[in-house]
Amino acid sequence: MLPVAILAGGVATRLGALTKTLPKALIEIHGEPFLAHQLRLLSRSGIRKIVLCVGYRCDQIRDFAGDGRRFNLDVEYSFDGAELLGTAGAIRKALRRLGPAFFVLYGDSYLPCDYAAVERQFSLSGSLGLMTVFHNAGDGDASNVEFSEGSILEYDKVHPTPRMRHIDYGLGVFHDRVFRELTGPGPLDLAEVYRDLLRRGQLASYEAEQRFYEIGSHGGIAELSRFLAHRESGVSPPESEARAL
Repeated sequence: MLPVAILAGGVATRLGALTKTLPKALIEIHGEPFLAHQLRLLSRSGIRKIVLCVGYRCDQIRDFAGDGRRFNLDVEYSFDGAELLGTAGAIRKALRRLGPAFFVLYGDSYLPCDYAAVERQFSLSGSLGLMTVFHNAGDGDASNVEFSEGSILEYDKVHPTPRMRHIDYGLGVFHDRVFRELTGPGPLDLAEVYRDLLRRGQLASYEAEQRFYEIGSHGGIAELSRFLAHRESGVSPPESEARAL
């Protein structure tokens, strides 16, 4: 399967004291650093190569994950450095480690979806990029995708419309040329890359059926902890937690 670039360079100021001395990827979730849960999920899904795009307290992440062998993965690192790159800029810097096509995953996302099916959809589409979406109907996080009959019609994280009933799920697939063509100084945002591909008719889509989990908020941390505890016990989570966010 395609390699995965994990965007794990942010400071995570929303989490306050939790990330004062610790990168968000290493916050303890259900007895282990979040990154351990994320890497095991990817390994179980058939992924073999990971490139961690790191910045804030990156040495701690490298010390924990190492070369990835204990997760049955090959883990490499791309370091943001002192310059503020933004999410798309971090991917551009990591291109030499990723190859001609790859997944992109946010470092605070736990996505129990069918990665092989996402890759197949991307390959069949012939597009330069693919966004996974999830029908959340505005529950939890605000919907930011207008999606109809298998196609993304509009995507806007800043100015959502009433027609938006789906949300960016947090997993993308791209050809490397998308990021090689990026120009200009300063931070480059992945959301703008998606919007540009949509304008050009080069953004395919995949609708995920499983809800997503995230650790970007205290509420998200609590939800993922409960999900992992239920899964470990073999007991299905309550219907209110199994439904869409």
